[in-house]
Amino acid sequence: MTFPAHRGRRLRRHEGLRSLARETRVAADQLVAPLFVHAAERDRVPIAALAGQARLSPEAAAAEAQALASLGVGSVILFGIPARKDAEGSGAWASDGPVPRAIRLIKKRAPELVVWADVCLCEYTDHGHCGILRAGEVDDVDNDATLPLLARAAVAYAEAGADVVAPSDMMDGRVAAIRSALDQAGHTATAIVSYAVKYASAFYGPFRQAAGSTPAHGDRRGYQMDVANVREAVSEACADVEEGADALIVKPGTPCLDVLRAVREAVRVPVASYQVSGEYAMLQDAAEKGHLDLERAMWETALGMRRAGADLLITYFARALAERLIESRRAAESAR
Repeated sequence: MTFPAHRGRRLRRHEGLRSLARETRVAADQLVAPLFVHAAERDRVPIAALAGQARLSPEAAAAEAQALASLGVGSVILFGIPARKDAEGSGAWASDGPVPRAIRLIKKRAPELVVWADVCLCEYTDHGHCGILRAGEVDDVDNDATLPLLARAAVAYAEAGADVVAPSDMMDGRVAAIRSALDQAGHTATAIVSYAVKYASAFYGPFRQAAGSTPAHGDRRGYQMDVANVREAVSEACADVEEGADALIVKPGTPCLDVLRAVREAVRVPVASYQVSGEYAMLQDAAEKGHLDLERAMWETALGMRRAGADLLITYFARALAERLIESRRAAESAR
Protein backbone atom coordinates (compact mmCIF):
# COMPACT_ATOMS: atom_id res chain seq x y z
CA MET A 1 0.00 0.00 0.00
CA THR A 2 1.37 3.43 -0.93
CA PHE A 3 0.95 6.21 1.61
CA PRO A 4 1.08 9.95 0.91
CA ALA A 5 4.04 11.93 2.16
CA HIS A 6 1.96 13.37 4.97
CA ARG A 7 1.55 11.25 8.08
CA GLY A 8 -0.19 13.11 10.90
CA ARG A 9 0.92 10.50 13.44
CA ARG A 10 4.57 11.50 13.12
CA LEU A 11 4.05 14.33 15.59
CA ARG A 12 1.87 12.29 17.96
CA ARG A 13 4.23 9.43 18.81
CA HIS A 14 5.30 10.66 22.27
CA GLU A 15 4.76 13.60 24.59
CA GLY A 16 7.78 15.55 23.40
CA LEU A 17 6.49 15.58 19.81
CA ARG A 18 2.92 16.27 20.92
CA SER A 19 4.17 19.24 22.91
CA LEU A 20 6.18 20.49 19.96
CA ALA A 21 3.05 20.58 17.77
CA ARG A 22 0.61 21.78 20.45
CA GLU A 23 -1.41 24.77 19.25
CA THR A 24 -3.27 25.71 22.43
CA ARG A 25 -1.90 25.97 25.96
CA VAL A 26 -3.12 26.86 29.43
CA ALA A 27 -1.01 29.09 31.66
CA ALA A 28 -1.59 29.67 35.37
CA ASP A 29 -1.84 33.44 34.98
CA GLN A 30 -4.86 32.92 32.67
CA LEU A 31 -6.79 31.26 35.51
CA VAL A 32 -9.37 32.92 37.76
CA ALA A 33 -10.30 30.97 40.91
CA PRO A 34 -13.79 31.49 42.39
CA LEU A 35 -13.87 31.86 46.19
CA PHE A 36 -16.97 31.91 48.40
CA VAL A 37 -16.55 34.26 51.37
CA HIS A 38 -19.02 34.03 54.23
CA ALA A 39 -19.63 36.14 57.32
CA ALA A 40 -19.71 33.16 59.68
CA GLU A 41 -16.92 32.61 62.20
CA ARG A 42 -15.90 29.15 60.93
CA ASP A 43 -12.83 29.35 58.70
CA ARG A 44 -13.90 26.65 56.24
CA VAL A 45 -17.30 25.05 55.63
CA PRO A 46 -17.11 22.37 52.91
CA ILE A 47 -19.63 22.72 50.08
CA ALA A 48 -21.30 19.35 49.56
CA ALA A 49 -22.25 20.09 45.95
CA LEU A 50 -18.73 21.20 44.99
CA ALA A 51 -16.11 18.65 46.00
CA GLY A 52 -12.94 20.31 47.27
CA GLN A 53 -14.56 23.76 47.56
CA ALA A 54 -15.60 25.54 50.77
CA ARG A 55 -17.21 28.61 52.16
CA LEU A 56 -14.34 30.61 53.61
CA SER A 57 -14.05 33.29 56.27
CA PRO A 58 -12.30 36.46 55.04
CA GLU A 59 -9.12 35.29 56.79
CA ALA A 60 -9.33 31.82 55.23
CA ALA A 61 -10.04 33.38 51.82
CA ALA A 62 -6.90 35.49 52.15
CA ALA A 63 -4.86 32.39 53.01
CA GLU A 64 -6.30 30.52 50.02
CA ALA A 65 -5.63 33.48 47.74
CA GLN A 66 -2.03 33.63 48.93
CA ALA A 67 -1.63 29.91 48.20
CA LEU A 68 -3.12 30.36 44.73
CA ALA A 69 -0.78 33.29 44.04
CA SER A 70 2.21 31.15 45.04
CA LEU A 71 1.11 28.63 42.37
CA GLY A 72 1.04 31.37 39.74
CA VAL A 73 -2.77 31.71 39.50
CA GLY A 74 -3.46 35.17 38.12
CA SER A 75 -6.77 36.12 39.74
CA VAL A 76 -9.47 35.26 42.23
CA ILE A 77 -13.14 36.25 41.99
CA LEU A 78 -15.02 36.68 45.27
CA PHE A 79 -18.67 35.85 46.00
CA GLY A 80 -20.14 37.02 49.30
CA ILE A 81 -22.49 35.26 51.69
CA PRO A 82 -23.76 37.75 54.28
CA ALA A 83 -24.93 37.14 57.83
CA ARG A 84 -28.38 38.53 57.00
CA LYS A 85 -30.40 39.34 53.91
CA ASP A 86 -33.09 41.86 53.06
CA ALA A 87 -35.34 42.84 50.16
CA GLU A 88 -32.84 45.19 48.52
CA GLY A 89 -29.64 43.28 49.27
CA SER A 90 -28.04 46.02 51.35
CA GLY A 91 -25.30 43.68 52.55
CA ALA A 92 -23.77 43.91 49.06
CA TRP A 93 -22.36 47.38 49.76
CA ALA A 94 -21.60 47.04 53.48
CA SER A 95 -17.99 48.14 54.02
CA ASP A 96 -17.59 45.50 56.75
CA GLY A 97 -19.18 42.75 54.65
CA PRO A 98 -17.32 39.50 53.91
CA VAL A 99 -16.13 40.53 50.44
CA PRO A 100 -14.63 43.96 51.35
CA ARG A 101 -12.97 42.39 54.40
CA ALA A 102 -11.51 39.61 52.25
CA ILE A 103 -10.29 42.07 49.60
CA ARG A 104 -8.38 44.09 52.17
CA LEU A 105 -6.76 40.98 53.65
CA ILE A 106 -5.87 39.51 50.26
CA LYS A 107 -4.24 42.75 49.15
CA LYS A 108 -2.01 42.61 52.22
CA ARG A 109 -1.04 38.95 51.85
CA ALA A 110 -0.88 38.62 48.05
CA PRO A 111 -0.55 42.14 46.61
CA GLU A 112 0.41 40.84 43.17
CA LEU A 113 -2.82 38.83 42.79
CA VAL A 114 -5.60 40.42 40.72
CA VAL A 115 -8.74 40.53 42.88
CA TRP A 116 -12.16 40.47 41.22
CA ALA A 117 -15.40 41.12 43.09
CA ASP A 118 -18.61 39.72 41.65
CA VAL A 119 -21.32 42.39 41.61
CA CYS A 120 -24.84 41.05 42.02
CA LEU A 121 -27.59 41.17 44.63
CA CYS A 122 -28.78 37.55 44.47
CA GLU A 123 -26.62 36.41 47.41
CA TYR A 124 -27.81 39.36 49.49
CA THR A 125 -31.57 39.55 48.82
CA ASP A 126 -34.02 37.58 50.92
CA HIS A 127 -35.92 36.62 47.74
CA GLY A 128 -32.82 35.44 45.84
CA HIS A 129 -33.26 37.57 42.74
CA CYS A 130 -30.49 39.69 41.23
CA GLY A 131 -32.18 43.02 41.90
CA ILE A 132 -35.06 44.60 43.77
CA LEU A 133 -38.54 43.38 42.85
CA ARG A 134 -41.41 45.49 41.63
CA ALA A 135 -44.12 45.93 44.24
CA GLY A 136 -46.41 42.93 44.39
CA GLU A 137 -44.27 40.81 42.04
CA VAL A 138 -42.41 37.58 42.88
CA ASP A 139 -39.86 37.47 40.06
CA ASP A 140 -40.13 40.75 38.11
CA VAL A 141 -36.92 42.66 38.84
CA ASP A 142 -37.08 46.44 38.52
CA ASN A 143 -34.14 46.98 36.16
CA ASP A 144 -33.65 50.74 36.51
CA ALA A 145 -34.21 50.85 40.28
CA THR A 146 -31.57 48.13 40.69
CA LEU A 147 -28.81 49.97 38.81
CA PRO A 148 -27.89 52.44 41.62
CA LEU A 149 -27.65 49.55 44.09
CA LEU A 150 -25.29 47.59 41.85
CA ALA A 151 -23.22 50.73 41.37
CA ARG A 152 -23.10 51.25 45.12
CA ALA A 153 -21.83 47.71 45.64
CA ALA A 154 -19.18 48.13 42.94
CA VAL A 155 -17.90 51.32 44.58
CA ALA A 156 -17.72 49.55 47.96
CA TYR A 157 -15.55 46.80 46.47
CA ALA A 158 -13.33 49.30 44.68
CA GLU A 159 -12.85 51.24 47.90
CA ALA A 160 -11.80 48.01 49.62
CA GLY A 161 -9.11 47.55 46.95
CA ALA A 162 -10.65 45.34 44.26
CA ASP A 163 -8.80 45.55 40.94
CA VAL A 164 -11.87 44.36 39.01
CA VAL A 165 -15.61 44.51 39.55
CA ALA A 166 -17.62 41.93 37.63
CA PRO A 167 -21.37 42.62 37.30
CA SER A 168 -23.26 39.35 36.84
CA ASP A 169 -26.83 40.58 37.35
CA MET A 170 -27.79 40.96 33.64
CA MET A 171 -29.60 44.28 34.19
CA ASP A 172 -29.64 46.47 31.08
CA GLY A 173 -27.37 49.50 31.40
CA ARG A 174 -25.50 48.31 34.47
CA VAL A 175 -22.02 48.66 32.97
CA ALA A 176 -22.60 52.33 32.19
CA ALA A 177 -24.09 52.92 35.64
CA ILE A 178 -21.18 51.24 37.39
CA ARG A 179 -18.56 53.01 35.24
CA SER A 180 -20.13 56.37 36.02
CA ALA A 181 -20.30 55.65 39.76
CA LEU A 182 -16.72 54.38 39.90
CA ASP A 183 -15.41 57.42 38.05
CA GLN A 184 -17.36 59.85 40.21
CA ALA A 185 -15.95 58.15 43.32
CA GLY A 186 -12.39 58.51 42.00
CA HIS A 187 -11.94 54.85 41.03
CA THR A 188 -11.14 55.48 37.38
CA ALA A 189 -8.52 52.70 37.39
CA THR A 190 -10.91 49.99 38.56
CA ALA A 191 -11.69 47.66 35.67
CA ILE A 192 -15.12 46.31 34.78
CA VAL A 193 -15.28 42.72 33.54
CA SER A 194 -18.92 42.19 32.73
CA TYR A 195 -20.85 38.96 32.51
CA ALA A 196 -21.98 40.14 29.09
CA VAL A 197 -23.35 36.73 28.13
CA LYS A 198 -25.00 34.89 31.00
CA TYR A 199 -27.55 32.30 30.00
CA ALA A 200 -30.47 31.13 32.14
CA SER A 201 -28.67 27.82 32.56
CA ALA A 202 -29.39 24.61 34.45
CA PHE A 203 -25.69 24.40 35.29
CA TYR A 204 -25.80 26.97 38.13
CA GLY A 205 -27.42 24.69 40.70
CA PRO A 206 -24.38 23.88 42.87
CA PHE A 207 -23.39 27.57 42.98
CA ARG A 208 -26.84 28.53 44.22
CA GLN A 209 -26.56 25.94 46.97
CA ALA A 210 -23.11 27.22 47.92
CA ALA A 211 -24.11 30.89 47.91
CA GLY A 212 -27.65 30.45 49.20
CA SER A 213 -28.94 32.37 46.19
CA THR A 214 -31.72 30.18 44.79
CA PRO A 215 -34.77 32.37 44.03
CA ALA A 216 -37.52 31.92 46.62
CA HIS A 217 -40.13 32.36 43.86
CA GLY A 218 -40.05 32.26 40.07
CA ASP A 219 -36.84 32.09 38.09
CA ARG A 220 -34.34 34.34 36.32
CA ARG A 221 -35.35 33.78 32.71
CA GLY A 222 -36.83 37.27 32.57
CA TYR A 223 -33.36 38.81 32.70
CA GLN A 224 -30.80 36.08 32.01
CA MET A 225 -30.40 35.07 28.37
CA ASP A 226 -32.31 32.43 26.43
CA VAL A 227 -29.99 29.47 25.82
CA ALA A 228 -31.17 29.25 22.20
CA ASN A 229 -29.67 32.60 21.14
CA VAL A 230 -26.25 33.43 19.71
CA ARG A 231 -26.82 36.68 17.81
CA GLU A 232 -28.28 38.15 20.97
CA ALA A 233 -25.09 37.20 22.82
CA VAL A 234 -22.98 39.13 20.35
CA SER A 235 -25.32 42.11 20.69
CA GLU A 236 -25.07 42.02 24.49
CA ALA A 237 -21.28 41.76 24.33
CA CYS A 238 -20.93 44.71 21.97
CA ALA A 239 -23.33 46.80 24.06
CA ASP A 240 -21.29 46.19 27.22
CA VAL A 241 -18.08 47.22 25.47
CA GLU A 242 -19.77 50.40 24.27
CA GLU A 243 -20.86 51.12 27.86
CA GLY A 244 -17.29 50.81 29.11
CA ALA A 245 -16.58 47.16 29.91
CA ASP A 246 -12.86 46.42 29.85
CA ALA A 247 -13.33 42.67 29.37
CA LEU A 248 -16.24 40.23 29.04
CA ILE A 249 -17.39 36.88 30.42
CA VAL A 250 -19.33 34.13 28.62
CA LYS A 251 -21.18 31.79 30.97
CA PRO A 252 -21.53 28.80 31.18
CA GLY A 253 -18.34 27.48 29.61
CA THR A 254 -18.32 24.20 27.73
CA PRO A 255 -22.01 24.32 26.63
CA CYS A 256 -21.30 27.70 25.00
CA LEU A 257 -18.11 27.21 22.98
CA ASP A 258 -19.83 28.39 19.80
CA VAL A 259 -21.00 31.54 21.60
CA LEU A 260 -17.53 32.11 22.99
CA ARG A 261 -16.07 31.95 19.48
CA ALA A 262 -18.70 34.35 18.12
CA VAL A 263 -18.06 36.86 20.91
CA ARG A 264 -14.29 36.52 20.57
CA GLU A 265 -14.55 37.41 16.88
CA ALA A 266 -16.90 40.35 17.51
CA VAL A 267 -14.97 42.30 20.17
CA ARG A 268 -11.41 43.50 20.76
CA VAL A 269 -11.35 43.28 24.54
CA PRO A 270 -10.29 40.18 26.52
CA VAL A 271 -12.92 37.48 26.88
CA ALA A 272 -13.21 35.00 29.76
CA SER A 273 -15.06 31.70 29.77
CA TYR A 274 -16.64 30.63 33.06
CA GLN A 275 -16.67 26.88 33.64
CA VAL A 276 -19.53 27.02 36.11
CA SER A 277 -20.39 25.00 39.19
CA GLY A 278 -22.60 22.45 37.43
CA GLU A 279 -19.89 21.66 34.89
CA TYR A 280 -17.35 21.14 37.67
CA ALA A 281 -19.73 19.06 39.80
CA MET A 282 -20.73 16.92 36.84
CA LEU A 283 -17.11 16.01 36.09
CA GLN A 284 -16.37 15.35 39.77
CA ASP A 285 -19.40 13.08 40.14
CA ALA A 286 -18.66 11.16 36.93
CA ALA A 287 -15.06 10.63 38.00
CA GLU A 288 -16.13 9.45 41.45
CA LYS A 289 -18.33 6.82 39.79
CA GLY A 290 -15.44 5.72 37.58
CA HIS A 291 -17.01 6.96 34.36
CA LEU A 292 -14.13 9.20 33.31
CA ASP A 293 -10.57 10.24 34.11
CA LEU A 294 -10.95 13.52 36.02
CA GLU A 295 -7.43 14.72 35.26
CA ARG A 296 -7.85 14.32 31.53
CA ALA A 297 -11.37 15.76 31.56
CA MET A 298 -10.13 18.80 33.48
CA TRP A 299 -7.47 19.50 30.86
CA GLU A 300 -9.71 18.72 27.92
CA THR A 301 -12.41 21.15 29.01
CA ALA A 302 -9.88 23.87 29.85
CA LEU A 303 -8.19 23.50 26.47
CA GLY A 304 -11.57 23.45 24.75
CA MET A 305 -12.47 26.85 26.17
CA ARG A 306 -9.05 28.25 25.31
CA ARG A 307 -9.27 26.78 21.80
CA ALA A 308 -12.67 28.40 21.29
CA GLY A 309 -11.15 31.80 22.05
CA ALA A 310 -11.07 32.37 25.81
CA ASP A 311 -8.23 34.59 26.98
CA LEU A 312 -9.06 33.78 30.61
CA LEU A 313 -10.64 30.78 32.34
CA ILE A 314 -12.79 31.14 35.44
CA THR A 315 -12.82 27.64 36.86
CA TYR A 316 -13.04 25.71 40.11
CA PHE A 317 -10.19 23.63 38.74
CA ALA A 318 -7.83 26.65 38.90
CA ARG A 319 -5.77 25.34 41.81
CA ALA A 320 -5.51 21.81 40.40
CA LEU A 321 -4.52 23.10 36.96
CA ALA A 322 -1.84 25.38 38.43
CA GLU A 323 -0.44 22.55 40.54
CA ARG A 324 -0.22 20.25 37.52
CA LEU A 325 1.53 22.94 35.49
CA ILE A 326 4.19 23.24 38.20
CA GLU A 327 4.57 19.46 38.36
CA SER A 328 4.97 19.27 34.59
CA ARG A 329 7.56 22.02 34.57
CA ARG A 330 9.57 20.34 37.33
CA ALA A 331 9.39 16.99 35.55
CA ALA A 332 10.66 18.59 32.33
CA GLU A 333 13.51 20.28 34.18
CA SER A 334 14.48 17.00 35.85
CA ALA A 335 14.56 15.24 32.48
CA ARG A 336 17.10 17.66 31.04
